[in-house]
Amino acid sequence: MTSKQSVYTLREAWLQALKVELEPVFRRVSLELGHCRMSVAPMGRKTLGVCYPPEHSQDQTCEIFIGAQKADPLEVAGTVVHELIHFAVGNEHGHKGPFRTKAKALGLEGKMTTLTIGPELRLVLESIIGKLGSYPHAVLEPRATAKRNKNRHQKLICRHCEYHCRSSRGAVEEFGAPAHCQDEPMVWADEDGEADE
Repeated sequence: MTSKQSVYTLREAWLQALKVELEPVFRRVSLELGHCRMSVAPMGRKTLGVCYPPEHSQDQTCEIFIGAQKADPLEVAGTVVHELIHFAVGNEHGHKGPFRTKAKALGLEGKMTTLTIGPELRLVLESIIGKLGSYPHAVLEPRATAKRNKNRHQKLICRHCEYHCRSSRGAVEEFGAPAHCQDEPMVWADEDGEADE
């Protein structure tokens, strides 16, 4: 499905417009959508979206986050439907009972923990996306960063013997590195535990 250029520059505005377009669809299965915020956040590869119930928010507002690793408007719209069902029926049901009943009534199929858009829901979502235009988002793929020492204190080693200790970088910057053999300051160890020259 190719969609026209979006009139929205912010993905949050596109997501909110999608929610407004979905409200009559939800009403047809006796679900009312109240006020909620929707945004995008980095998530694990298998997590497409998350719905936090109002009691988790300081101002009692439901918070829905869509995975930043997805940019296909149909997949995003299907995820929004899934998360809005959690919002409408209550997170306490998980993917069972009322969630499952309403998800099937709206056109989600298959295993409820994964996203499968049925043919009728697909037509509805494609029509809405046709109005909204393309989803103004690019896939976010966080790069792997260098492995960091999980301890707050990092390893310092003596250049002349096997003696080592740990200290915070802040303490070394403020007071200097501790000295050992020949009163020579110790140095930070690299990832292999060797002197970081």
